[in-house]
Amino acid sequence: MNDLNQVMIIGRLTRDAEMKYTQGGFAIASFSIAVNRKRKSGDQWVDEVSYFDVNLFGKSAENLNQYLIKGKQVGIQGELRQDRWEQDGQNRSKVIIVATNVQLLGGNSGGSTGMAQPSGGGYSQNRSQQSYQQRPSNAQPQQNEYDAGQSYGGDSDFPEEIPF
Repeated sequence: MNDLNQVMIIGRLTRDAEMKYTQGGFAIASFSIAVNRKRKSGDQWVDEVSYFDVNLFGKSAENLNQYLIKGKQVGIQGELRQDRWEQDGQNRSKVIIVATNVQLLGGNSGGSTGMAQPSGGGYSQNRSQQSYQQRPSNAQPQQNEYDAGQSYGGDSDFPEEIPF
């Protein structure tokens, strides 16, 4: 049986996203989210909060960075990655979520409709972006990337005979 590394969570950002760029110019947005869970303790329900650090890469990071603000509710799909390092002679590790898809949820925040619009492949990371390497600037767009010249709706896409 194959291994599976997938996670899906919904929570609220605990801080504004922090945008960084690699030396090669590849964008990385880092943020953290709080996820609430209710559990029963005796006769009462108790809220329990878990905090997760999230990294979002590439065009999705650039496009969503301005909307990833403290308090915003988001849905995250991604995979877990364990970072390991040594600090003061002690081995340390931390598990983070590498987001492959981010959905803006909840109410309006700063005029946003909460709807993610396609741009640069949408807000889902394709497999080439998951490898954390920047695609050469002269490369052709991937099949699932948004083509600005193509129509995605509007009156011209529907036959005039439709009775509504």
